[in-house]
Amino acid sequence: MELEELEDVPDPAVLKAITAAYQSKAYLSGAATTVVAEANGQVVGVAFGYPDENEQVVDQVLEDATSFSDVFAEDPFGSDYEAFKNEWYLDSIVVDPDYQGMGIGGKLLEAIPDLAAEDDKDVVGLNVDFENPGAKALYDRHGFKTVGLKKIGDHWYNHMQRAINVLDKIEA
Repeated sequence: MELEELEDVPDPAVLKAITAAYQSKAYLSGAATTVVAEANGQVVGVAFGYPDENEQVVDQVLEDATSFSDVFAEDPFGSDYEAFKNEWYLDSIVVDPDYQGMGIGGKLLEAIPDLAAEDDKDVVGLNVDFENPGAKALYDRHGFKTVGLKKIGDHWYNHMQRAINVLDKIEA
């Protein structure tokens, strides 16, 4: 995701803020869900998301985590709403470059409908960068359809959704 406000932030500061967010009670207590893919005891992929009504809580955690750092003082981290109403929002999905092309991203995506169903959602949504056709192709293969455009920061994204079918709900 391209966020202009993070361009001048050193990677260690971003990593520290994200680590603090993932260790927060809000993230650990169910406001958001993280799915981890492992190979040989190592994390090789992660998917992170939440029901749309939890977006403000999730974003506030990251805003709080960045507020303690002088690195963010000049341009504090603020967030735009990314989710559409009534969807389970897939905020992030990442696969280690050494493991890309091995089906891990697809397996992470296939775990998401169960999570959405547990949160009483019938739709999974996500935003994909115009400049990431590989990710869009992955989402297309897994039944996601472009339903709109979303501006986050200064960057435009395709907003895609996948309806959870009856079989997905029965298996959940």
